[in-house]
Amino acid sequence: MNTENTPLSVSQLNSHARFLLEEKIGSVWVSGEISGWKPSASGHCYFSLKDNAAQVRCALFKGAASRLDFAPKDGDAVELFGKVTVYEAGGSYQIIVQEMRPTGAGRLYAAFEALKKRLSAEGLFDTQKKRPIPTMPQKIGIITSPAAAALRDVVTTLRRRMPLIELIIYPTAVQGKGSENEIAAAIRVANERAEVDTLIVCRGGGSIEDLWAFNEEITVRAVANSALPIVSGVGHETDFTLCDFAADMRAATPTAAAELCSPDKEELLLKFNKLDEIMRHNIHRRYYDAAQYLDRLDNALLSPQNLLERQQKRLSDCVVQLSASIRQRQTAAQTAVTHHDEVLAFLRPNLSGCLKKVDDMQMVFRQSMDNKIKDLRQTLDNKEQLLNAVSPQTILQRGFSVVLNNQGKAVVSAQDLADKETINIRFAKGETRAVVQK
Repeated sequence: MNTENTPLSVSQLNSHARFLLEEKIGSVWVSGEISGWKPSASGHCYFSLKDNAAQVRCALFKGAASRLDFAPKDGDAVELFGKVTVYEAGGSYQIIVQEMRPTGAGRLYAAFEALKKRLSAEGLFDTQKKRPIPTMPQKIGIITSPAAAALRDVVTTLRRRMPLIELIIYPTAVQGKGSENEIAAAIRVANERAEVDTLIVCRGGGSIEDLWAFNEEITVRAVANSALPIVSGVGHETDFTLCDFAADMRAATPTAAAELCSPDKEELLLKFNKLDEIMRHNIHRRYYDAAQYLDRLDNALLSPQNLLERQQKRLSDCVVQLSASIRQRQTAAQTAVTHHDEVLAFLRPNLSGCLKKVDDMQMVFRQSMDNKIKDLRQTLDNKEQLLNAVSPQTILQRGFSVVLNNQGKAVVSAQDLADKETINIRFAKGETRAVVQK
């Protein structure tokens, strides 16, 4: 500090004042009432903090303003933490605000953070301990005040989304002295009865004091220790309680809690209709594929009658070919004989004895050919009789049957069959289905 008669400049004075304020006072908590609240386009906010006798200018810069969990306004009683300094260009001292909260909430916020830190260290808020919320509950328990608007919101939402869900109310106070004990007791009763699938712990919005029962240790531990899954729907979307961290799921509002706990009947109907459509399509497609497969099997399967008719046709073709071959050979032989007759007649026209001999040979030849044809016909008849004797249809007509497995193949050994296997038995007339017993 200048103790001589040399005067200080205004800038030097303000600089000294700033140094002294920042060095001697630094950062402090100050309480008062907001006056002249003025947000700027840059995101910074400027206002005065006053009491009955004085006021001080304050600057809340954009970064600190974005961390506030409430909307300050003129007349609000607040507690703020900031650095006391001097705005040298204007020559006025001010507080650069780093934190700000409503007056009276400071103690509760501190208690909130301390308990949260301690319970978190114990593992009460671990995500690994969270249980899944049933997607199709039969019964839902609601822990709240019977007079609360939150109860009406939850009941209305559940009745709208899924009327079949049974609701059980566990009445309790949700605000005021001793309400934390009632809430914890209601949670224990619900667990002892074990009559619901999910619990909703809820109440409407309010100040931190109004919601404090849900920040008490006894309530938080009851939520964390519950064997039933719990959805916490306390306050509004911006409200957070320690029960939210201990619950298996946190909902922004009581209505949101009801929506998280219940399926929507309209969505279920849409899903069921879609599944029904898919199922019908699959059934029709499988039926069509099976019919196509059956037609292919039917076309590929030849009955014994068809096999016999095919063999008979082949036999008829052989008879025709054999007869044609014999006639061809007979004609050739006759042509050759005629040719020889002509040659002999030309060379020995007077050899009548030779002609007679030739006639006799021709007669013998014809007789031989007739005998040969007769033998061939007899052979053909015998083969036809033999073929008819071994024909599958003939065998079936004697009382035998053919056993086919479920692939349509003939069974030749009992070892090829399995217990309870379905088989087809084909008779000379008709067929039947049977199941292997032993």
